[in-house]
Amino acid sequence: MVALAGCDSSPTPTNSLGLNSRYNDEQPALSGDGRWLAFVSNRNGSNQIAVYDLRQRRFVDLPGLNQSSAIAQNPSLSLTGRYITYIINDRGRPEISLYDRETQQSEILSQRYSSWVRNPKISPDGRYVVFETARRGQWDVEVLDRGPNIELDVPDGSPVQ
Repeated sequence: MVALAGCDSSPTPTNSLGLNSRYNDEQPALSGDGRWLAFVSNRNGSNQIAVYDLRQRRFVDLPGLNQSSAIAQNPSLSLTGRYITYIINDRGRPEISLYDRETQQSEILSQRYSSWVRNPKISPDGRYVVFETARRGQWDVEVLDRGPNIELDVPDGSPVQ
């Protein structure tokens, strides 16, 4: 069992490698296979997305995901944690971004939306992203299809449909 809150009375080093710390950790999301935990943490001085491997009990590197000039929030994970969708705000306007842990690349998915967006959630296979948009002056739900040609997040050995 892993606790997310910092309830331990012993001092935790600021460079703690474990989940529990004296920093704010919030907005948790669990991968479909239960192995990967993503959340927003201010451990490095600004709100950044962190991913923790619950099996190995360690944080994983996310090269290129967090930017010092941007605020990242609302992470969501695909089945095996390959894809992470999240909100990034670096110019005062939130955008939905997708990070591929395999290629270590991020891409903005909401470029064609001129309205506000929030709370993206990715489907287990990584093809669909559902989110809220204020396109009509109220919050509505939309589904973004990344298309049939993306590499789906399926466990190794699974048949491709």
